[in-house]
Amino acid sequence: MPEIVAERYTGASIKRSEDPRILTGTGRYVDDIKLPGMLHAAFVRSPLAHARVLSVDVSAARALPGVVAAYTGADLEAMTVPGPDVLMALMGAPGPSPEFTLLATDKVRFVGDPVAMVVAADRYFAEDGCDLVEVEYDDLPPVANAAFALDPSSPPLFANLGDNIARPHSRSEFGDVPATFAQADRVMEFHIDVHRHQNVPMEGRGCVASYDSDLGVMTVYAATQSVHVSKIAVAMRLGMEHDQVRVLAGDIGGSFGLKIGASREELAAAAASRALGRPVKWVEDRGENLTASGQAREESFDVRAAVSNDGDLLGLDVKVVIDTGAYPGMGTMVPGIMQEMLPGPYKLAALGFESTAAITNKASYVAYRGPWASETFVRERVIDLMAKDLGIDPVELRLRNAAERTDPPASMITGRPLVGVTTRESLERVAQLVDIPAFRRRQAEGREQGRYLGIGVATFIEAAPGPRSPEGPSGPMGTESMRLRLEEDGMVVLFTGQMPHGQSHQTTLAQIAADEFGVPFEQVRVVVGDTAVVPFGLTGGSRSATMTGGVALHGARQLKVKVLDFASQLMEASAMDLQITDGNVWVRGDPASAIPVSEIAQQAASGQFGADVDANLEVQASFDGGEGGWSGGTHCAIVDVDIETGLVKVERYVAVEDCGALINPAVVEGQIRGGVAQGIGAVLLERSAYDQDGNYQSATFMDYLLPTASDIPRIEVDHLQTVPLDADVNFRGVGEGGMIVAPPTLVNAIEDALAPFGVRIREQHLPPARILELIDAANAT
Repeated sequence: MPEIVAERYTGASIKRSEDPRILTGTGRYVDDIKLPGMLHAAFVRSPLAHARVLSVDVSAARALPGVVAAYTGADLEAMTVPGPDVLMALMGAPGPSPEFTLLATDKVRFVGDPVAMVVAADRYFAEDGCDLVEVEYDDLPPVANAAFALDPSSPPLFANLGDNIARPHSRSEFGDVPATFAQADRVMEFHIDVHRHQNVPMEGRGCVASYDSDLGVMTVYAATQSVHVSKIAVAMRLGMEHDQVRVLAGDIGGSFGLKIGASREELAAAAASRALGRPVKWVEDRGENLTASGQAREESFDVRAAVSNDGDLLGLDVKVVIDTGAYPGMGTMVPGIMQEMLPGPYKLAALGFESTAAITNKASYVAYRGPWASETFVRERVIDLMAKDLGIDPVELRLRNAAERTDPPASMITGRPLVGVTTRESLERVAQLVDIPAFRRRQAEGREQGRYLGIGVATFIEAAPGPRSPEGPSGPMGTESMRLRLEEDGMVVLFTGQMPHGQSHQTTLAQIAADEFGVPFEQVRVVVGDTAVVPFGLTGGSRSATMTGGVALHGARQLKVKVLDFASQLMEASAMDLQITDGNVWVRGDPASAIPVSEIAQQAASGQFGADVDANLEVQASFDGGEGGWSGGTHCAIVDVDIETGLVKVERYVAVEDCGALINPAVVEGQIRGGVAQGIGAVLLERSAYDQDGNYQSATFMDYLLPTASDIPRIEVDHLQTVPLDADVNFRGVGEGGMIVAPPTLVNAIEDALAPFGVRIREQHLPPARILELIDAANAT
């Protein structure tokens, strides 16, 4: 196998310390925004998981000095227009649409469901007003888990649905599933659970809504991943024309999928602003964030694996039940993505996949950094469990089953071509970096001394954005648009619908445009977060590197052609003989002819040229992803498990990744490390826990534990050289891979450490108490 080396995007790549824009955005956080006459909103939330709302009395709150208004659910319904969740509608979410209101009117459906809103001169008065709101409830039996939700006797959460099925049961088969299992030497069966956990960005949800009654225009300052999706949501719910709504976003303190569109609370704040004619601000506190903003995962899998005695994974048959929580979210869309991605980079001959999504009395299932990640967890756990049963090294088993890179490329059994996938190379590279034989010797020595070390590997691929579809791009995320302009001061300005919230788009897009157009990095400005000037876009799905990077490259190329065409008029030279370097236009071979691009732009804006000269130095560009491609890689963790306390120390963590050409190594490695940190937290610490009555048990950071710097090891990152697929755009997304593959990597390592006790792990959440329970259970048998 030839050596795989890292490829860097040539040109203006910079290190983190060389430019402050890598760490800063373009505006203020929502919490910092102050407007004249601004009011503050707070919400009364349900203490019960499931109950009828008999009455809501806000009269005492309205009488409190400092309170300007108090609204019930019925009040809000009179002020707004009913409609579906905008994001679900844009994405074509399957399944029936439940009917519900911004503030609960008929019933509450989870602890934290908003019931009333108080608007006051400041947040303190608003919270005091909330304490005076009296709500009378009639308790209903809680639907606290998916198993009960699927029971026909469970009380339906939504009257118009009649049951608690968010996505009806479906089954698909690829290849000959019955024959594959009939011919297998062994059929292994597993039940695997993935627990509920959540995004927890540094900054919670929030907005400032400001209605101008004279102009009839609503302006919303939002923390959002898409200003345009938020705009559509506000316009639809308020019954306004789209051009009457403007949404702006500045710096955003993280999201990880949480802040797409507009929440019920944000829409309520906008309705209040219009009713009162004053700006209304709402910023959730951490308790609200943990309880009500949304949670992710919580899926259970029953898996059958068809296996040969030689270690071939011939087929999988998977049944998944997803707990979607109460209100519409990502949960109904995840099964389709899981089904498509479940084969991963392996050469399965058959796959059966069936799914059901259930509605429960919990916070909504939201997108969280690789929402389909459980397919990787299940597949990579099955591979390790197979390896132990067959007595084969887990890396060797993966290499045996990984699809070869061929021409034409092999395809997943679900249909997508595995073009350019470097799974085998990443597995071999991890084995080389870690020196597994040397670790096994150290592991054996440690066990003799009562120390339990373990090693785990897992591999993944991610459609970031995925290979080109024969049918071409489709849906709202199928293409990416950008507007580019040369300003009179010589700045190249990019207007993008991407909304960075930690991805450093202002850096990476500027690098690409600077290199392609021919100006210094400092001479590019990236404009984001304003529906008045940026095209439609949505940041998510690890798509911006290819899609937005691609449109920045092609758009800069188009703008350069236009500038050179105009410059040819000024310089009396053929555009073919002109070039732009270091911000100057000059005739090839004649450096003395150089003219700054600022002077070209000033001449174009002077109005001296007739209609036959195109002096408009602006272009509209779009990009469909080109040949696309996969991101992917293999991760390896070495852990030390203390069998007396159950504590797990991650001694070493190695990530070998292929995300194409690196635009900016510091940004790429930051994304990988951040995802891995979240994955480690998910396994060892984080859990969104509910009791049997649907009461939320993790509403503070004393109960919802997050990893600290001392819990995360130094994460070693090694880059593979991409297999170029496109003539120009070979950088791919990297934002979600760390979070996708870290959990199975870590669980595989923990199980390996506990192998002397015969522990088999079929779940994801492994805090110390659970580690001790697994050891005790294994000892008992």
